[in-house]
Amino acid sequence: MSTPPSEPVDAQVIKAKLEALKSEHRDLDEVIDRLIEKPPFDQLQLQRLKKRKLGLKDEILRLESRLIPDIIA
Repeated sequence: MSTPPSEPVDAQVIKAKLEALKSEHRDLDEVIDRLIEKPPFDQLQLQRLKKRKLGLKDEILRLESRLIPDIIA
């Protein structure tokens, strides 16, 4: 997966960070699913995992918005 030469280096860095965050988000999803499958589970741990997952989602959305060029209306 190579990036076109015209694409700025900053965009490449953002895309790499996005991929890492998305991967971590998927991993957290799997951890949460496994935790819920085996009751009783630690409710505090579950809340912390979900909070981390939401934080990752916010960061992903923030970075994705940086990749979208501003449109002058």
